[in-house]
Amino acid sequence: MTTTAATDVAECGCPDGGPLTSTLRASRRGVLKGSALAGATTMFGSTVVTMSGAPAAAGAATSEAALVVISLRGAADGLSLVVPHADPAYYAARPKIAVPKERLVAADGFFGLHPALAPLLPLWNAGRLAAVHATGLPVANRSHFAAMEELEDADPGSAARVGWLNRMVGASGRRSALGAVALGSTLPTSLVGPAAVMSFSSLDSAGVAGVNLRARSSNARFASMRKQWAHAPGEMGAAFRTALGAVSDLGPAQAQADRAGLYPNSDLGLSLASVARTLRANVGVRAVTVDSGDWDMHLELGTHSSGWMVRNATDLARSLAAFFKDLGSVGDRVTVVTVSEFGRRVQENANQGLDHGWGNVMFVAGAGVKGGRYYGTWPGLQNTLDADLPVTTDYRSVLAEVVSSRMGASTAAVFPGFRPEHVGVMAGR
Repeated sequence: MTTTAATDVAECGCPDGGPLTSTLRASRRGVLKGSALAGATTMFGSTVVTMSGAPAAAGAATSEAALVVISLRGAADGLSLVVPHADPAYYAARPKIAVPKERLVAADGFFGLHPALAPLLPLWNAGRLAAVHATGLPVANRSHFAAMEELEDADPGSAARVGWLNRMVGASGRRSALGAVALGSTLPTSLVGPAAVMSFSSLDSAGVAGVNLRARSSNARFASMRKQWAHAPGEMGAAFRTALGAVSDLGPAQAQADRAGLYPNSDLGLSLASVARTLRANVGVRAVTVDSGDWDMHLELGTHSSGWMVRNATDLARSLAAFFKDLGSVGDRVTVVTVSEFGRRVQENANQGLDHGWGNVMFVAGAGVKGGRYYGTWPGLQNTLDADLPVTTDYRSVLAEVVSSRMGASTAAVFPGFRPEHVGVMAGR
């Protein structure tokens, strides 16, 4: 018996609006709850700033390094993005949706990239892009919301609602009130916590309502708000001073040239255009999160040349290639990592899609990456109903190498109680 798409939706508890809609709604409730526990949340027009009155812990920061995390929401199929062409079970399990070996790019004796990722070949060939396969959570979790919550919290068993990126910002230190940024209307779990962070849907929309975004320092309303909160006591006063400082720091970023024309006209492309402007301004941002979705392909994934997977992979590749072009020399201090809550099953289903699985692939690009190759321990695939790609590398081991080698933060502080395995994807590791 082959599982149908209708059964898939029922199993993941998704409403008629679709699996990803359910995930986003649930995440919004969770984020609001977590923000209330971690610190005050202040609305400035379309901007959300979450902060704490307590300063972040200082750390030995590595230069002006920044980490950009791209979340492939909805559980991307890593077996399509990085194809194990030498594993015979892959083609046997996917007679209609498998990517032919001859169409792969950057292929070695075992793996190859989906042809839609061809825009990333310059990065790959320059040794600035790598892939780590068979990564994921240590125990399978096929619920979109629960798996992403677990992945972004990265502290199993803890009752504290603090995300791993928030811990990283606090552990590595920050030079400004603006330690981290999320592109979107809400904070992901990874950024919830005591360190000051900001979220906005676009750089130009971020600011204080009624204040000239280009001339904050001379704007009477902004000046009066600064004066009002300058000596206010308690956590609320400290929180507002942090928030006003964070918003003020966006001025140099908004003054940067907008090169959105380099990018696809997509949510991911436009978000990365805002990120590039922010990082080029060098205002002290240490971490950025951006969403790329929907990857929940229960049906009609498509072929190697057209369809849902091709559209998503093309958008990801073109957006990421444009991002590094836009950054220019600033790209020498920026590292990008992709994550997804889980992978997909090995076998295609009756609707030419894929059910929820376990293991996945992570891409690592930019500064410090030993690229142009594939990493990880391959477990082998099984062509059986409900077979997953097993996880052989805990996703935290990949993140830990980036954190320790680039961000100057203690992996023990960022991933409490976790002992990373050696992956080798970062220079010096």
